[in-house]
Amino acid sequence: MLPTLRKGAADAANLGFVHEVALSMQLAKVVTRAAEGRTVRCVHLRIGALRQVVPETLSYAWNFVSRDASLGEAKLDIDWVPAVIECPLGHRSEVGPLDGLVCPECSQPGHVISGEEFTIVDIDVDINA
Repeated sequence: MLPTLRKGAADAANLGFVHEVALSMQLAKVVTRAAEGRTVRCVHLRIGALRQVVPETLSYAWNFVSRDASLGEAKLDIDWVPAVIECPLGHRSEVGPLDGLVCPECSQPGHVISGEEFTIVDIDVDINA
């Protein structure tokens, strides 16, 4: 049973879920095309911390979308990539999504080195269709 939320909080929660459902739908289209009719067993992804994807919500959405897309029991295997910035002085620091792009060592502005990924690394399929 889900907890009761105030209307504004419920709307915000649903918007987050819609984001993961949309990602799952697009992912299913790409995977189905790449599988060329073969049974998909696992989809390996790399997702960066700055993509604002909630792991549990993505997995939950994938379970429903993959069934509707005839992907059956295909599982997601996700490599979560931390957000890392680098400043002009060469300092590299792992940052949280809300930390900004300022180097914690020298306060110089930094640029993102990793954390923006959303990549299908590969898919495991049965050889016999």
